[in-house]
Amino acid sequence: MKPLKRDPVRPGQESVWDYPRPPTLERVTETVRIQFDGRQIVESTNALRILETSHPPTIYIPPDDFVAGVLQSSAKQTFCEWKGVASYFDIVGEARQLQSAAWYYAKPHSRYAELANFVSVYPSQMDACYLNEELVQSQAGDFYGGWITKKIVGPFKGGAGTHGW
Repeated sequence: MKPLKRDPVRPGQESVWDYPRPPTLERVTETVRIQFDGRQIVESTNALRILETSHPPTIYIPPDDFVAGVLQSSAKQTFCEWKGVASYFDIVGEARQLQSAAWYYAKPHSRYAELANFVSVYPSQMDACYLNEELVQSQAGDFYGGWITKKIVGPFKGGAGTHGW
């Protein structure tokens, strides 16, 4: 069951309810910056985003755009019906470490081949994530890791009570 009321879409905005299923992959036009443990760990102009019905975009960044040593392999793996097997990284700062806070697809299904080895993070676990100069809001629930900006409207799946949407 979908929510009863979609948020209004103003000029320059996108509704997650207009995103396709299966998801689509496209280039990000903004500069992506991520801060963790008091320092910037990513600045990228080469990111990709996945757009899927009811979800804010998930941003994927080339691994070479992360500060060296920040990504450390984790044993965790999960499965996505669209992209395949996801492997995880711990994010390591100077004073703290987050377990399985980033993920990637080493061998995604062919439809998402361009996504291979690009890395996504959960915005709620970082100090801050930005698209250009806008501070990103994290998707409720953190299961999907969506990035919410003023350009994106919902309502968004992921929070309490949205599982059946």
